[in-house]
Amino acid sequence: MKLRFWPSLLIFASSYFPLALIILVKDLDATSFLPQHPRLAAAVAGSAALCLLALFFAVRSIPDGLPVQVTKVSNKSGELFAYTIPYMISFYNFNLGDWRTLLCLGLFLGMLFALAYRTRNVLVNPVLGLAGYGLYDTQFKEGARERQGLLLSRTEFRVGDRCHVTRLSNFLYFVKKVETEA
Repeated sequence: MKLRFWPSLLIFASSYFPLALIILVKDLDATSFLPQHPRLAAAVAGSAALCLLALFFAVRSIPDGLPVQVTKVSNKSGELFAYTIPYMISFYNFNLGDWRTLLCLGLFLGMLFALAYRTRNVLVNPVLGLAGYGLYDTQFKEGARERQGLLLSRTEFRVGDRCHVTRLSNFLYFVKKVETEA
């Protein structure tokens, strides 16, 4: 299964929407509350909004998938915090007008994107966590076959529940619908 580059890049960039907001706040002039670098601030805000829309469009366009029955589950939503390490950048002397700082940030985020793209984990995204999605390590039955994988789901589920999943990568699945066991 091959991920498409441009949608993956937009989805990855959406995970840093909150970082873009922090950078924009840091660029505000203390007296006028206007951006010190208005063109760059507008570009950052526009790009962040576009990437956020791309993420939610991508999530909505994922098909229902195949029904599976959950046989084992543990919550791994804390792993969505792994994306927060680059947010530490915002607490240093970050200047939106300094091209070296922007180049370093671009190189750093480029390396992180390459890792996320190569490992097919672009949808492990903290913005999805903010939208109510969780990450679950599960074992499930697809027909008679037993499988193991990480499931991204907006609905909590338990052992015995049936989920409709779509495979995103070797071990990452997206849950579109959950049918709870009565």
